[in-house]
Amino acid sequence: MELNKYGYNDHFAGRFAELELPAHLIPARVTAVFKHVLRVVSADGEGLARPKTSSFRDVDRMERPAIGDFVALESHPGDTSLIHAVLERTSLFVRDDPDPNAGQQVVAANFDYCFLVSSANDDFNINRIERYLTVAWNSGAMPVIVLTKADLTDQLEAYRSELEAAGFGVPFFAVDSISGNGLAELRELIQPGQTIVLLGSSGVGKSSLVNALAGEERMRTGGIREDDARGRHTTTHRELHLLPNGVIVIDTPGMRGLGVGTASDGLDETFSDIDEIGEQCRFADCTHEDEPGCAVQEALENGTLSRKHYINWQKLKREIAFNERKQNSQLQRQEKQKWKTISKMSKQNSKHKHRA
Repeated sequence: MELNKYGYNDHFAGRFAELELPAHLIPARVTAVFKHVLRVVSADGEGLARPKTSSFRDVDRMERPAIGDFVALESHPGDTSLIHAVLERTSLFVRDDPDPNAGQQVVAANFDYCFLVSSANDDFNINRIERYLTVAWNSGAMPVIVLTKADLTDQLEAYRSELEAAGFGVPFFAVDSISGNGLAELRELIQPGQTIVLLGSSGVGKSSLVNALAGEERMRTGGIREDDARGRHTTTHRELHLLPNGVIVIDTPGMRGLGVGTASDGLDETFSDIDEIGEQCRFADCTHEDEPGCAVQEALENGTLSRKHYINWQKLKREIAFNERKQNSQLQRQEKQKWKTISKMSKQNSKHKHRA
């Protein structure tokens, strides 16, 4: 199997060579993540693999293999292969783990575009889209807003206006996966060998979009429930799909509650319009709240800046600041525990030497 069909290019080949690995290891890509095992694809075909214990015993969970990763594989066709190393990532999407004590987890790696999928029904939520934009910009990939089920609404122009204000130059496509409207324009954006990650809430039509882009059913879908306008089928695990047109798609489970983590760079990109207005403030360190001569407050008063947009910016900024403080505290505790362990081991070694 040709791994370059799965996005392996000269860049990743160079990263693989730099590791100076044993000759029996080959490059592979992670295509699915399950509870205790991963699925990978390599020159030996598709199979299951797990991280080699000795290679990943002391690494942070963020450095463990995740979907989309290119890895160094000890291949065992017909059996479970072993992953020895993860190649340096070009882009990375992380989220807060549902377990508050577990920190962050990798959702996907090494993608070129981040498709932010929302549906043109009761699920439409501009605040959630701004949250997705913040994470997408921080990932290192190009965000693209995709509004699905566009044939089911008479509010399309109103949605378009909100998205153009929130997206601030981000490509926007309104599509209908059933009729095919808007899909041709979306297909023109992406090229064979490029990887897309799909982000969106459960039931917004991500699986239907994958099937429509593929031209065949790759993922099981259901209809729309009339009581809440949501799809019946939702993705339950992360999976990478190679479409017939050569485009690679990473689908993810729906995430209604997406934490922005410490994505301060993504926040600056998503709300760059506020930053630009803020350059006209009287004071360089203006917080854009109640200082005199604040250009942002003036824009809110005269209506050139959406108050909803501004309030969401404040909310996400506070969330990121809280997460940064929490992460620093966690790092401090980890460092303290590490030195406690080192000190304990040193004392034990001294006792053994003294007895000897």
